[in-house]
Amino acid sequence: MKPEEQSNAGQMRRAFALLRRAALPDQHHLSWAVLWLIVAALLEVMGPIMGKALIDEHLLPHHLDWPRMAGLLAGLVLTGWIASGLRYLQLVRLSGLAMRSVMRLREMVYTHVLLLPMSFFDRAITGQLVSRVTNDTEAVKSLYIQVLFVMLDSTIVLIGTVCAMAFLDWRLMLIVLALLPAVLLIVWLYQRWSAPAVTRARALRSEINGQMAESIGGMSVLQASNAEQRFGQRFAATNQDHYTARLSELRANAWLLRPALDLFNIVLLAAVIFLFGQREMTATEVGILYAFISYLARVIEPLIQITMQFSQLQQSVVATARVATLLAEGAAQEHAAGGATRALTHDSNAPAVAIRALHFAYNPGQPVLHDLSLDIPQGDFIGIVGHTGSGKSTLLSLLLRFYPAPHGSILMHGVPLDDIDNERFRADVGLVPQDPFLLAASARENIDMGRGLTQQQIEAAARAAHAHDFIAALEQGYDTPLGEGGSRLSVGQKQLIAIARALAGTPRILLLDEATSHIDSQTEQIVQTALDELRGKVTVIAIAHRLSTIRDANRIVVLNHGRIVETGAHEQLMQIDGGLYQRLYLLQQLAD
Repeated sequence: MKPEEQSNAGQMRRAFALLRRAALPDQHHLSWAVLWLIVAALLEVMGPIMGKALIDEHLLPHHLDWPRMAGLLAGLVLTGWIASGLRYLQLVRLSGLAMRSVMRLREMVYTHVLLLPMSFFDRAITGQLVSRVTNDTEAVKSLYIQVLFVMLDSTIVLIGTVCAMAFLDWRLMLIVLALLPAVLLIVWLYQRWSAPAVTRARALRSEINGQMAESIGGMSVLQASNAEQRFGQRFAATNQDHYTARLSELRANAWLLRPALDLFNIVLLAAVIFLFGQREMTATEVGILYAFISYLARVIEPLIQITMQFSQLQQSVVATARVATLLAEGAAQEHAAGGATRALTHDSNAPAVAIRALHFAYNPGQPVLHDLSLDIPQGDFIGIVGHTGSGKSTLLSLLLRFYPAPHGSILMHGVPLDDIDNERFRADVGLVPQDPFLLAASARENIDMGRGLTQQQIEAAARAAHAHDFIAALEQGYDTPLGEGGSRLSVGQKQLIAIARALAGTPRILLLDEATSHIDSQTEQIVQTALDELRGKVTVIAIAHRLSTIRDANRIVVLNHGRIVETGAHEQLMQIDGGLYQRLYLLQQLAD
């Protein structure tokens, strides 16, 4: 099997495994839909047989048995009406099943994305992830309604029709079946031609979404850099590639789907009429000819529908396989570790954080941290400083368990980091990021973050972060919508809400990732006051670019190229002539 065939087979397996998983709770709906399809197909097959009986037994011999003729005509109408009703019922069932499957699938994908490790988001593109959750999952609905329904319906009708033709004249039925190898050849050719184009078109659609999200998110930088034309050209090139891929797919559709099968239909109809003309026809065979011509349309049309659905099937399989690939991405280390059930202890003698011989590299052979060892007592305020690239943010990511630490160990309150229950860990460790993330919601919701906190708890956290006064001054207080990304607030106010959010969870350890790097001096003083008030109650570990923020820390740890080169209080470090901290501090003083 060639690589591309293996790839297509793998996509099919992943796609249908995911479909079974999403549709598992609704299997009884699918069973009923299939049963109704079979009954509807049988009723439709009965129509030409009743028409044959009407022609052969009554019309041609002029045997006008009106009650029997009325019964046959009523049977024709009744079977058609019941078949239509059953098709309506099964379409409703399949549509409901499809929409519920899409709903479950989106929830599965979204929940899974929330649990993915940070290493995944280092390489992921936001627009493409959004495309997976929206466009690709929507393709599942098309797979159920437009593809599976049509193909299942057409297959059942085809089987019933062939059986009815065999009952009427098995020799003519064999002529009709001779068409099937040609149809299979067309399907095979279509698969070979269209599959690469469909896969590429799907990938390019995600790329288009990614470029759009990236450009909109960075519009201020894009316009300030006068890069509109360059980005427009890049987007146009991607759009052109998508158009070319879709055009290749459309060419395959135009050549190999309905036109080819319509030609087979005409050839087959001519062959059946010719063969009837070569034999001595009796009055009873006129009805057979009528039935066969009726059945030919019922044979060819399902084949056309099945073949035409291969285009949508290919697109849906590719999209569903892309979702399955995303779901196959490894979950975070903390969720993969089955034994992670211990809670943080309350041993007052154990350090809040203990780092032992820690080594870490994002890529093999390119270490970022080298043999770090550090004890942080409970309730202390620790500052971590260093040049850009010294390993500060990497250390913070390891403390947050965003990445596993393969060499060395990190303990919190005497418990290895990998052994701590995730829910307890996230409750006891708070984070204030450099760029505060705010929901397009109220101040209350941004502090609460779905934890179900009371108004008193929210206000207490806001007061501890010195954010209560400006929140209360808003027109609706804590219920004031803050706009997308907190657009109604200043950078400093957004940072104070981020601190309030972290404190609302009553963490025992609070991590600050350069939380004062983008705020003004006045807000920095407010943050410093809030940190001073937390001293002794919460262990604070602050990564700082602005050294004034951590000047009053119990201890300052200085990193350089992933190693601890200096440690001590501000006054102690300033006494080290030519020391790294002294140089950094004096440079900032000159810059201010």
